[in-house]
Amino acid sequence: MKILSAAPATPSSVEGVAIICIIAFGTHWKPRVIDLEKYRASPMEQERAASLLGMIPPGQNTALDIGARDGHLSCLMAERGMSVTALDLESPRISHPGVACIAGDATALPFPDEAFDLVLCAEVLEHIPSPHLERACAELQRVANRYLLIGTPFRQDIRVGRLTCKACGKVSPPWGHVNSFDERRLRTLFDGFSPVRVEFVGVCDLPTNAISTFLMDCAGNPWGNYDQDEVCVHCGGKFVAMPAPGLAGKIAAAISERLRRLQGRFFRRHGNWIHILFERPAT
Repeated sequence: MKILSAAPATPSSVEGVAIICIIAFGTHWKPRVIDLEKYRASPMEQERAASLLGMIPPGQNTALDIGARDGHLSCLMAERGMSVTALDLESPRISHPGVACIAGDATALPFPDEAFDLVLCAEVLEHIPSPHLERACAELQRVANRYLLIGTPFRQDIRVGRLTCKACGKVSPPWGHVNSFDERRLRTLFDGFSPVRVEFVGVCDLPTNAISTFLMDCAGNPWGNYDQDEVCVHCGGKFVAMPAPGLAGKIAAAISERLRRLQGRFFRRHGNWIHILFERPAT
């Protein structure tokens, strides 16, 4: 479906473009509410969890789950006979005899050196800005006795799905993801350990470009997920649903998405997540 016409934009032709935009892309203005239970049961999430669990070497007795959230991975590890400590900024509410819950900060872990056979940190590092990121990575290496298992989105284009905060007017990345990682960056952050296994899971979303990003920002980023739990990275405010953009905003957003999808024809897809198992070098 064509959105742009070579004809000069008259009021009637602009209205026609807007109608096409709404037909083609109107569903993007509907908020996506994430049901965590359904998300955990989705094939995509089950594949991600299976990859992480499958990378854990046998014989690990104690594990620390950083950013445990609802305890999904903590419980799965406990069911394998491991004694698991589940840590998050607020103490997780997990009812499992093999899981101990604690509130803590990844940049200052309340544990002695080499306290755990395995430290798992998945879907966390992308939320931590520098210089706190480097400090958190150092802490993970400090408390891991032998293995570190790290999971992050892989080469995520954090310009896609941005949100505009109604409180401060500034733009935040989706889901509070302030970092994008590839294998080289993760190896550098954990250079005290040696990578022994790497896996890629899922298929990434299409990236965007500078023009599409500019147009979507001008439109007020109406297609961001404003129901997410993550807050504005600038002011800490809770995101609220933005009003539907005006005609010009709808056109800008639709053209932005169309350009992104056209660009996608030349994009080679890659994994959506990267999982790396690191091991402490023998002394």
